[in-house]
Amino acid sequence: MKTIYITHPHSFNQTDLPPTVLALGYFDGVHLGHQKVVETAKKEAEKQGIACSVMSFDPHPSIVLKKDVTHVEYITPLHHKEELFAQFDVDYLYIVNFTSEFASLSPQQFVEQYIIGLNVKHVVAGFDFTYGRFGKGTMETLPQHANGRFTQTTVEKLTFNNEKVSSTHIREFIQSGEVEKLPPLLGRFYTVNGIVVDGEKRGRTIGFPTANVKTNGDYIIPKMGVYAVRLKVGSKWYNGVCNLGVKPTFHDNVKLPSIEVHLFDFNADIYKEKVIVEWHKRIRSERKFSSIDELVKQIGLDKEQAKEYFEKIDEHTCFLS
Repeated sequence: MKTIYITHPHSFNQTDLPPTVLALGYFDGVHLGHQKVVETAKKEAEKQGIACSVMSFDPHPSIVLKKDVTHVEYITPLHHKEELFAQFDVDYLYIVNFTSEFASLSPQQFVEQYIIGLNVKHVVAGFDFTYGRFGKGTMETLPQHANGRFTQTTVEKLTFNNEKVSSTHIREFIQSGEVEKLPPLLGRFYTVNGIVVDGEKRGRTIGFPTANVKTNGDYIIPKMGVYAVRLKVGSKWYNGVCNLGVKPTFHDNVKLPSIEVHLFDFNADIYKEKVIVEWHKRIRSERKFSSIDELVKQIGLDKEQAKEYFEKIDEHTCFLS
């Protein structure tokens, strides 16, 4: 996959880029609804014998369009989104820098410059995709703006349990800690990329050494608490238990939560290693303990509960296979 970063106004001529079928959207989360849009575009591209492209935008439009929004946390920050699209065998990924000038384009101008101007022959987008100033362009107006110069496919709403699969719904589950509800919406468990950094090294003194993970990007972090997680180190996944929080037993005024993962049957040094945390299930909320012994006892119980969870998952996987 080739990623092309585009700033407005761009200087591409139509002949600078190959003809493609374009999947359009913001795609935060790259959830199953988004994947349906991309898969539809890939099938159409194969049918036409041309490349498949995806267009997304950065930063989040709300940062530009809403005065009270200065920072947005993402289900999939840009680098993570790019990794996922590469896994889907997309040929080209266009990342358009979303600015106030770009947002001011009329729907017709957007079509002329960012669809026709990029040599797009067919557009695929969700039923609720909008484009142009104030989002006045819709999938219903797109044929009018295309004027016969490209064709289109509208992907209808994808639902699960009678609710639309949406980034908004996924965000709510992450923020409430209900991470076990995400696979039917994302098509995978929720993950965050990060690097193992120096911590307080207190865990090893009480028999539970941990990897202190600093996220790589503005991820939405789940609700504070203790979770059953997996950690990818190199090419291998390891089961573990994670404390996400401010460690109130040891601190009174810490505001930023830390991600500390204790891996089962693992003793390698992974300091400065790039890792992926995969969130499976919230076990309990974080709380302050009256003594270290009480904390150690509870961590042991958390560890056993996480182990039981993964044993059930493994048994279910074996049964399905």
